[in-house]
Amino acid sequence: MTSKLDRLNQWVAEVARLTRPDAIQWCDGSDTENAALIDKMLADGTLHRLNDDTHPGSYLHRSHPDDVARVEHLTYVCTTHHEDAGPNNHWMAPDEAHAEIDALFDGCMQGRTMYVIPYCMGPIDSPLSRCGVEITDSPYVVANMRIMTRMGAAALARIERDGSFVKGLHSIGELDPNRRYIMHFPEELTIKSYGSGYGGNALLGKKCHALRIASHQARSEGWLAEHMLILGIENPQGQTHYIAAAFPSACGKTNLAMLIPPQGYRQDGWKIWTIGDDICWMRPGPDGRMYAINPEAGFFGVAPGTSNKSNPNALASIQSNTIFTNVGVTADNQPWWEGIDNGQAPVTDWQGQPYDAGVRPAAHPNSRFTVSARQCPSYSAMAEDPQGVPISAIVFGGRRASLVPLVFEARDWTHGVLVGAAMGSETTAAATGAVGVMRRDPMAMKPFCGYNFADYFAHWLSFDQDGAKLPKVFHVNWFRKGDDGKFLWPGFGDNLRVLEWMIRRVEGSGAATETPIGHLPAAGDLNLDGVTLSEEARDKLFGLDRAGWQAEFANLGEYLAEYGPRLPQALLDEQQRIADTLA
Repeated sequence: MTSKLDRLNQWVAEVARLTRPDAIQWCDGSDTENAALIDKMLADGTLHRLNDDTHPGSYLHRSHPDDVARVEHLTYVCTTHHEDAGPNNHWMAPDEAHAEIDALFDGCMQGRTMYVIPYCMGPIDSPLSRCGVEITDSPYVVANMRIMTRMGAAALARIERDGSFVKGLHSIGELDPNRRYIMHFPEELTIKSYGSGYGGNALLGKKCHALRIASHQARSEGWLAEHMLILGIENPQGQTHYIAAAFPSACGKTNLAMLIPPQGYRQDGWKIWTIGDDICWMRPGPDGRMYAINPEAGFFGVAPGTSNKSNPNALASIQSNTIFTNVGVTADNQPWWEGIDNGQAPVTDWQGQPYDAGVRPAAHPNSRFTVSARQCPSYSAMAEDPQGVPISAIVFGGRRASLVPLVFEARDWTHGVLVGAAMGSETTAAATGAVGVMRRDPMAMKPFCGYNFADYFAHWLSFDQDGAKLPKVFHVNWFRKGDDGKFLWPGFGDNLRVLEWMIRRVEGSGAATETPIGHLPAAGDLNLDGVTLSEEARDKLFGLDRAGWQAEFANLGEYLAEYGPRLPQALLDEQQRIADTLA
């Protein structure tokens, strides 16, 4: 009798013939299996045990110094036609790409164990979830995938029920930057990654599947796979609104997802619930609203800057059962990074050398922690709801030192899509390359959209149909600076003041002024009790620099033109309409 797992078994056999491992291990996700893998990695130095009194069940992993971030210049989308990948992706023809990377996989697992990891992105029983199988020779990947996904026997059972899965093949190879590729084949629902052990390149359920492949799936199936956090905001009356927000990596997504309300808000009964900090899958529900799930089960967060001041919930989450990657350690073997501000000091840096601030930081700027979302004090049980949570608002934001005000609301859905398409941010250490350079990063998906951005914008526009009850769209900028180079907005928990205004706008009660770029609040439209803002701050956070926006929209027109005739005319018309009102 034919089994729905025959295709999976056949693929595993094919990979084994190509890579020639010494052994094959099918991962069931059990505690016993995980303990054995941890012991193996402790024995061979892949992991180092941290202080069991202060951080029980936690470990440190040190990457190769040339393998510490996503490698966008070596990441390819391999579609039959080049134009389907678009100018936003590096492209290679599928046949050429398979030949190129399979030559690297040839015999690469000799002397190693090949691990087969069935996993589910999203709650096991959710109709919004999708499954995959990653084959890897890295036990570190297995341990991380166990935290980041629903991995093991339950996922395999769902794959057998559904009969479909995304295929992901990974090998750490020789960790040679010159022998490294991350290739995606959206039309085949296949990922091949070679030569890197870093999370974004090696945990194939994460950016590779949950964004690049899933965005392609979402377009064909009528939903959205987005680089967005999801949080719930509960007001004193007990009503909860859910917001999805897109920010480029290392721009405060995790901080916002786990926000601690200011003291006055806490006293009044406001609460924040964390659904997810990085990825959001959403689709229209029967009532016309958008419903979202977090496809991940854990957090792969940036460590530097995480402190009891910036993100108490994140810090509380990672006090146990956490894998730290590329952080420093203290004399008593506790994890340490710049900005932790806990009164301790590192003795060893992320490369395992004696700490010397003149040589390198204690923690790599892109060092990470991997931890189960359930350990977060603000974790919401709604994260496991199979139907997802209804989204009231979508928020776009970037790191802009000038021009962009604290918050504005898009006029309608088409304008909102343009706001997302126009997003710009200064680059951070989450990707290789120069830091601090302003680049367009539409919907924070520039490194992650698995197809042509022009088609992606058209897909977003397609949700504006009769009967749709679409979320309001907003743009925020926590990073506006004054003439002295210092941030004008306090950020962190005070960002709830902006979210509260958004909720009032959703409910129809919030005041705003219509401007060419959208609806702007005045300073008095936000609850600023306890916040002192200078006159310069009020002018720049809530004002409109018309000349600056004229230049911005001229530049945006040039940017959109890069996508050629596939770009939706509605987006060009909207850009021109706003440019005309600014003139």
